[in-house]
Amino acid sequence: MTQGVELTASELAGVMERAECLHDAGAIEAALDRLAGQITERLAASRPLVLGVMTGAIVPMGRLLNRLDFPLEIDYIHATRYHKTTTGRELVWLARPQTPLRDRHVLLVDDILDEGHTFRGLLASCREEGAASVHTAVLADKPNPGRVPGLSADFVGLTVPERYVFGSGMDYKGYLRNIDAIYAAHPDDED
Repeated sequence: MTQGVELTASELAGVMERAECLHDAGAIEAALDRLAGQITERLAASRPLVLGVMTGAIVPMGRLLNRLDFPLEIDYIHATRYHKTTTGRELVWLARPQTPLRDRHVLLVDDILDEGHTFRGLLASCREEGAASVHTAVLADKPNPGRVPGLSADFVGLTVPERYVFGSGMDYKGYLRNIDAIYAAHPDDED
């Protein structure tokens, strides 16, 4: 999560011109439909608490919620390992859910699963708070050799390669989360 980098409209246009579209708007829609079907089949009867993992979950969770036609509650959770740095360390809490998790069936929704260190910490926290079950859904899964061993999402929309990806909730230096597709940045733009 790189935030606060000042990029001009011209620089962002250049990033978009050089980027490779991995999944277009139609693929995103189909992935969200699949995710909704799988989540509905598994969790519809449990009145789940859906927790958006900030900030990346804003876009995919918003688009997923109107596809889930069963009773649920929503809240959010926000923790980072980066906290104004570019390298991860211990988990720093920015916001915990306001809804009690005890005895609740929780669905954590995020934009992408990459290395999974933060995700692992969020899962552990939900369990420590007494959640009856914790399921995970991500729009994109990025298989990564540095991933926490054994960690995977229960519901996955799409797979992306081990590259700097953005769009559909994922950012490029704080920008372009709102792009209705998933792009891979050109190698010259990955710094």
